[in-house]
Amino acid sequence: MTVRSRSSAADDALGDAPPPPPRARLSGLMWREIAYLLANFPLGVAAFVVVLVWLTLGIGLSITVVGLPLLATGLLACRQYGRLERARAAALLGVQVAEPSRLRPRERGFFPWLWTCLKDPVAWRHALFALVRLPWVLLTFTVVLVLLVVGWPVLPWAARWLSSVDRAMVRALLSPSDELERRIAELESDRVTVTDTAAADLRRIERDLHDGAQARLVALAMGLGLAKEKLLEDPEAAAAMVDEAHGEVKLALQELRDLARGIHPAILTDRGLGPALSSLAGRCTVPVTTSVDLDERPAPAIEGIAYFTVSELLQNVSKHSAARQASVEVWRVEGGGPAGPSDRGGDGRRAGDRLLILVSDDGRGGARLDGGSGMAGLAGRLGSVDGLFVLDSPVGGPTRVTAELPWRARTEPAAASRGR
Repeated sequence: MTVRSRSSAADDALGDAPPPPPRARLSGLMWREIAYLLANFPLGVAAFVVVLVWLTLGIGLSITVVGLPLLATGLLACRQYGRLERARAAALLGVQVAEPSRLRPRERGFFPWLWTCLKDPVAWRHALFALVRLPWVLLTFTVVLVLLVVGWPVLPWAARWLSSVDRAMVRALLSPSDELERRIAELESDRVTVTDTAAADLRRIERDLHDGAQARLVALAMGLGLAKEKLLEDPEAAAAMVDEAHGEVKLALQELRDLARGIHPAILTDRGLGPALSSLAGRCTVPVTTSVDLDERPAPAIEGIAYFTVSELLQNVSKHSAARQASVEVWRVEGGGPAGPSDRGGDGRRAGDRLLILVSDDGRGGARLDGGSGMAGLAGRLGSVDGLFVLDSPVGGPTRVTAELPWRARTEPAAASRGR
């Protein structure tokens, strides 16, 4: 099963698979298309009249105090009308169109809000949608009504052709204004993902400290207190308690080291991605070969994400794959260079250099994003930094997971501090 995350999924939704060919006998989809075409008439006429009256009044009164606010309010109403039409197209025609990003003035106040509304391209295209559709909705309503009465044999093909034109109109005029608009929506989603991930990591660290090292140190303090009381009256018992406390200190230090490694391993900071991944491979229960082909180290944030991505994937290999061997490959693809594995599907998002990670195993396969193995979380984290995630895991294996991250080189201060 091949799964692509984020923008490729969005492109698939906007591209929509073509509907099945019409049949002489009306199917459920054909009835929904007919219902959509018939409902076009009352909705289209009402929208045309409202938008025309609002546009005439707003432009005509623009020289007065109330004209521009009236125009801005009407544009906000056009946005709501576009939302209604997108929902209707999704329910009846199966056309999934992404919602435009919310309107946000750069500054607070009435005049920034007014200016933002007046220059909103999404609302103006929704207004255009309401105006240009009047002749079309009159034609489609008439044709469908006549065919319902006297033209049953050709109705499925006529409904499909007419609804295909409506699909094209919805995609052209009711979608986000351009790639930048879609990118804004993605970044808003990324911000939520990053915030949730950071909060979850903080809760995990707090829980590990509270349940692990902190509890052990509390027991150590109590043990040392008892040993102090027994030091004069029973030196042998006190020595045994001190010896036990010494063992507790060692365990607490080990737990703190493990916790620190989970936050950011020292070997990654000191020696880089290659040795750090080799260390990960050594802890995996399956024999793992690693290959890191990088001329220079990426930025610490990218390096950390790559490390923890491989770490979680190797944990999945150990727990779920029943594999006999696995491999980890990391390399850099320069912008405009040969495509890596994650470019299958052609979403056209490569801009600049990319860091490619390929983790594969010969296990039983069948991994899924919704299978509870952490794949969905990985895809979300990679997506939050403009990365891509590809899962190819047919039942019976093998499993190939490709992660792609944007390449950012280390800055001079970071390199200097590493040298010190």
